[in-house]
Amino acid sequence: MKKRLLKAGWAVAMILSCHAQAKNVTFTAQLNNYGGDGAYLAIYLTNSDGIYQQTLWVAGTKSKHYKHLSDWARGSGINRADYDGLTGASISSGQTLNITRNVDDAFIDSGYQIRVDTAVEDMRDNPADIIVALTTTGTGKVVNGNGYVNSFTYVFE
Repeated sequence: MKKRLLKAGWAVAMILSCHAQAKNVTFTAQLNNYGGDGAYLAIYLTNSDGIYQQTLWVAGTKSKHYKHLSDWARGSGINRADYDGLTGASISSGQTLNITRNVDDAFIDSGYQIRVDTAVEDMRDNPADIIVALTTTGTGKVVNGNGYVNSFTYVFE
């Protein structure tokens, strides 16, 4: 009986320590006004060398368009298991995307970057529309995009 209780206590401690090692982060992308269809966005993490690590969100549900999110597509291999459950509708000109994801503390203040690729059908693709370091000092600071994203912020909750 003592061994079972010890094992159960150890399992609970492991679960609680895992939850203590991650933060909810809200990402907000405000799009520019542009004339065209809805935008596809991939929000993902890379290491300091720009090597893909993890998908945080993909806006746009037609996977046939994901190849246009070229840096993300190359890094993730567009592997369905990597983004399953992390997708939503595309967003349109001038709209705002708000998503909250759980991000492991190991990615914060460790040289990792948040990247956003954007694409709009029959318009220009924008790999690395946003590149920003994932740091505690960067929380809440506005970053301007290089394509369809007007502004981008992230906030730890």
